[in-house]
Amino acid sequence: MTERERMEKGLVYDPTDDSLKGEQAELLELQYDYNRTRPSEQQKRAGLLKEMLGSVGEGCYVEPPFYANWAGKNVYFGSHVYANFGLTLVDDAKITVGDCVMFAPHVTLATANHTICPELRKNGMQYVREIKIGNNVWIGAGAVVLPGVTIGENSVIGAGSVVTRDIPANVVAVGNPCRVMREISEHDREYFYRNEKIDWENIRL
Repeated sequence: MTERERMEKGLVYDPTDDSLKGEQAELLELQYDYNRTRPSEQQKRAGLLKEMLGSVGEGCYVEPPFYANWAGKNVYFGSHVYANFGLTLVDDAKITVGDCVMFAPHVTLATANHTICPELRKNGMQYVREIKIGNNVWIGAGAVVLPGVTIGENSVIGAGSVVTRDIPANVVAVGNPCRVMREISEHDREYFYRNEKIDWENIRL
């Protein structure tokens, strides 16, 4: 069995295998180009994003710098995904992101993990698990999402959280490890910050 086959089956594998590294190196050239685009080169950025990622919906924007092990080859964006500076995707396995998802600065989604076993770890062996992000999720600044995690639609992940387990839909979750703090409620549709009300009558949606 090749190292790629082991990787795709979710087994422990060697990520430094020459065939994997060669394929990876070619893709990272595109990432290099993306991160050196000028702010005025929006069309070029959009074209490179489509070339790098597995799929990209309409209206997606990723602010450079953007980092991904495979330049996003294993990443599938829905429509209207926005990523602020420093999005890091360890995309050795599939990362699926729904529509209208927002990533604050310096968010990390990591599908790869090294083993606890010292003999395997000292040789760089790892394994991978997919990550799934539902529609309309907001992930706060500096949050880290670990291998195998699914985050349900509409949920908010607090800044600096480390998400080690699945998070259900329609909740606010925070902390290290990340835990559900509360459900999103009617209160959130009335107030946007502490006791400050949303002026719905003046908002265009």
